[in-house]
Amino acid sequence: MPSDMSLNERSQPDDVLVDIAEYVAGYRIAKPGAIEAARLCMLDAIACALDALDYPECTKLLGPVVPGTIVPHGSRVPGTAYELDPVTATFSFGCMIRWLDYNDTFTAAQGSHPSDNLAGILMLADHLGRRSVAAGRKPPVVRDVLDGLIKAYEIQGCIAIENDFKAMGIDHNLLTRVAGSAVLTGMLGGGREEIINAVSNAWMDASLTAFRQAPNTGWRKSWATADASFQALRLALMAVKGEMGYPTALTAKQYGFNDARNRGQALRFQRPYGEYIIEHSMFKFVTAGMHSQSAVECAFRLHPAVKDRIGDIERVELHSQRALMGIMHKTGPLHNPADRDHCAQYVVAVGLIFGRLTARDFEDEVAADPRIDALREKTVVTEDPRYSRDFVDPEKRSSANAVQVFFKDGTSTPKVEIEYPAGHPRRRAEFLPVLNAKLEASLARRFAPKQCRRILEACGDAAALARMPVHEFVDLFVAQ
Repeated sequence: MPSDMSLNERSQPDDVLVDIAEYVAGYRIAKPGAIEAARLCMLDAIACALDALDYPECTKLLGPVVPGTIVPHGSRVPGTAYELDPVTATFSFGCMIRWLDYNDTFTAAQGSHPSDNLAGILMLADHLGRRSVAAGRKPPVVRDVLDGLIKAYEIQGCIAIENDFKAMGIDHNLLTRVAGSAVLTGMLGGGREEIINAVSNAWMDASLTAFRQAPNTGWRKSWATADASFQALRLALMAVKGEMGYPTALTAKQYGFNDARNRGQALRFQRPYGEYIIEHSMFKFVTAGMHSQSAVECAFRLHPAVKDRIGDIERVELHSQRALMGIMHKTGPLHNPADRDHCAQYVVAVGLIFGRLTARDFEDEVAADPRIDALREKTVVTEDPRYSRDFVDPEKRSSANAVQVFFKDGTSTPKVEIEYPAGHPRRRAEFLPVLNAKLEASLARRFAPKQCRRILEACGDAAALARMPVHEFVDLFVAQ
């Protein structure tokens, strides 16, 4: 008798694929809180993208593959003059959104940035809108973008809640590729079968996470999810043309994802897909790894007490969660800005010394200050088991850190503890002025005052914004 592995019989699609497809194709977004959260997340991601245009390491990756390429009804990349095919535009805009590691996050067993999905959703919607207008059809509106964003957040976040892909040695850009391929296929008119085919192809690619970890941390961590969004749209376009899928991409014996990558275990899920994740995402108030946001806030609070005594510090104690210790606990040389913004000791040192933390503080000029490395060497990082438990507790989803500074004369500062950082959902109302200021500052660096006013007026009226054709919204951000 042949073994099970020799039977070449196609099974029904895996439940994971079916659940995603049915959610995208059939679920209707109705909760006002989720729609408002999506508006805030979209504007925050655009602000992050505009800020990234100040950095040549990012801008060198933007634009057409072949200079001078002309694309009919091309997607307009916000903040630039580029008009590109939607796939290339997705990569460019995706690089911008994620470059400074400033866009919102969702903390779970696998941390990630669901807002990375805005790149594909907005660039595809823009292209579809321009094509529709040229053909005399009704174009998609911003509400369509918000609905797609909610679903992408939900898919990415619900998979991340119980499944630690980093522990499998897999980068979390897989989640963006899976979520993006599903939502983008739906936007292109694909139904249940096409979505399953696209998503099954997305699961086939699981990249290493070495570029996020010492000693290989580098710029790829800023463009990896842009590449995932690029691939997601490519897979979606292929699926609606009839490209086949792989129904047991996860459960196939030996070669499927579960056996080949997840030690034979099925993926685990805590909740069905709905509208949960986008309302529980966490905005960032500084450009650093999400696990360190509360640690930086602690350092800011301690800055007035230590700024004139930096040379008198004997040690700094950082009490943290397991997630930070696995990603941001680094000793030894830091080789580039991408290395520094994921070093807990570095971000705490800068916060203590300067009382600030901006993207510029990861550049070589600031990093050359000898006080930073001196404090790094004096910083002791330990895990607080309660912080680790609360980090994954569905009722809390905290991201706690505590910092205390000890001086050579035997005195010390109070131990400052923050369980929920400034951008946490529990502090969202408090954070809204910060979010608005972030957008206004990003616009002012990029556009003339008159253009800034037009953008802010459009974005400030939620109801009118939802009805605005996407291509008209994107045109607001075109560089003059």
